[in-house]
Amino acid sequence: MSLPPLATLRAFEAAARHQSFKNAASELGVTPTAISHQVRLLEETLSVRLFDRKPRQVVLTDVGQELYPVLRDGFAAFAKAVDRVRNRPVSRSMTVSVIPSFAAKWLLPRLSGFQAEYPDINLRLHTSPEAVDLAGGVADAAIRYGVGPYPGLVAHKMFREKFVPLCSPALGLKKPEDLRNATLLHFDWLRRDDATPTWQRWGQVAGAADHLPSAGISFSDDSHAIQAAIAGHGVVLASPVMVRAEIDAGLLVMPFSPEIKGHCYHYVHTGRGDNLREVEAFGEWIRSEVASSAPLTEQSGD
Repeated sequence: MSLPPLATLRAFEAAARHQSFKNAASELGVTPTAISHQVRLLEETLSVRLFDRKPRQVVLTDVGQELYPVLRDGFAAFAKAVDRVRNRPVSRSMTVSVIPSFAAKWLLPRLSGFQAEYPDINLRLHTSPEAVDLAGGVADAAIRYGVGPYPGLVAHKMFREKFVPLCSPALGLKKPEDLRNATLLHFDWLRRDDATPTWQRWGQVAGAADHLPSAGISFSDDSHAIQAAIAGHGVVLASPVMVRAEIDAGLLVMPFSPEIKGHCYHYVHTGRGDNLREVEAFGEWIRSEVASSAPLTEQSGD
């Protein structure tokens, strides 16, 4: 496509519209001499005369009158197209990595609130029991359960987890001594430390180690252990925060105390990236959800 220089076409269109080199120059931010030069260059390029130049006025020739409306409509179409591109909604997206149980029991029931508050953010959930390398690009942020610290990451403490005995009300348990005739439901934690919520640890805290039966059922998925408790197959140590819906529905009860504390959940990210604005917005929303769920969650982490 062989076209004259764009600057010459712009100068001609403005001069033809205003019928004045001076007014065209004012619009384009140049001098009248510059407009005259560009028009002259266009005329030389096309080998035609586009204006009749008079002492106080420029008048389009027949050729100029033929060319002007085409350029006028073309520049108007250009302007509309540029405005559409400039004002097009920008797609904002982020990926957050979450452990499956937290995603299912805490995050997913609340996500409609995030979507309502930030409808322009496309959120992708990556669920994995293992911590992903945020610097590797798998996710932009993560919710992690552990003691921390998280070197190289910005970390915001959400709340400290706690665990209590939970079972179906059909079992009729009333006191720790009743565990002698109950089935204990265990979860195989990937990593164990002093804060791992095991029945042995609960028995020591409760002073009820002698009441715990030696046999039980172990699960590799904590959601299966919870479903077994709902079905009346035994007693599970679980988070009341994560099974709030089941407790409210009367499917699970806490027959007796005490609770034992686990680690904290943290919202972590690298603190950099093109979508840092979205990552921080999700973090702000997370913190507001934690605050609104108190006292079910312990934000202080004590």
